[in-house]
Amino acid sequence: MTELVVTLDLDGVTDKAGLMDRCARALRLPGWFGRNWDALSDSLRDRTVWPEDAAERGLLLVVRGWRPYATARPEEWRTAQEVFTEAVDRTPALSVALALGGSSQ
Repeated sequence: MTELVVTLDLDGVTDKAGLMDRCARALRLPGWFGRNWDALSDSLRDRTVWPEDAAERGLLLVVRGWRPYATARPEEWRTAQEVFTEAVDRTPALSVALALGGSSQ
């Protein structure tokens, strides 16, 4: 069985709040998701809140359209990358890939 692929499209995201909203939507996180770095880290590592079938199959999160956000908010983007990296390091069933192409539009 292949891992579940989820696209996190950051096209048009200009701040942390927008990033958190996109993460919540893409990953279908519960309403209690705190929309902060710690909550994102916890959610990425907690397979019980992953989309259906991802816990069994594994999860590949493909981040698209991230370059404008990274340029506009470099410190926030560094923090996001640290959160992604830590989650991957602690969760063998999780992979995060930064797409080099454009957004889905």
